[in-house]
Amino acid sequence: MDMTMESCRAFVEVLASSAPAPGGGGAAALVGAIGTALGNMVGSLTVGKKKYADVEAEIIALKASCDALQKQLLDQVEADEVNFLPLAKAYGIPKDDPNRDKVMEEATIIACGTPMKIMELCCQALDCIAVFAAKGSRLAVSDAGCGAVCCKAALQAASLNVFINTKSLKNRDTAEALNAKANAMLSKYCAMADEIFNTVKAGFGQ
Repeated sequence: MDMTMESCRAFVEVLASSAPAPGGGGAAALVGAIGTALGNMVGSLTVGKKKYADVEAEIIALKASCDALQKQLLDQVEADEVNFLPLAKAYGIPKDDPNRDKVMEEATIIACGTPMKIMELCCQALDCIAVFAAKGSRLAVSDAGCGAVCCKAALQAASLNVFINTKSLKNRDTAEALNAKANAMLSKYCAMADEIFNTVKAGFGQ
């Protein structure tokens, strides 16, 4: 079931239940979409204002990018559930089944795919938010800062859903390649999000 079609209250209630999904990955995707939308709102409040006419074309292009990112992030809520199901089923395979390890390995790699995609989308969103924060309407710059914070949280949350799975992979070369990719995104984009937040905060004399 696509939980993004439910109310916010229903989503949170199911998230808090014993249901296997949505979990951390689905929550990360939703928070990333919210963060992206906050940045996009700054763009919406910038376009059409004479004061920002010189950056309007750039902001319009960024808004189009964020429109797509928001949709893709929301799509990951259901994708995370779909891609986790094979692993959930694999855990039920008897331990003496000779195919168990192979099935578990393949299912674990599939389960890593969605949180890794969420991380990539959050990084793209932060690239956009950095521009919204620097060039967008000063009246809404706090929203760009909020968007950066949300996308950072989503990025970090998604990474944990990668790492919990790579830890159990038998193929350590595959595991370390995934870990390295995730850690590279964390290193660059958590710092970027912090810089956006601190710059916005400093603009308020704090």
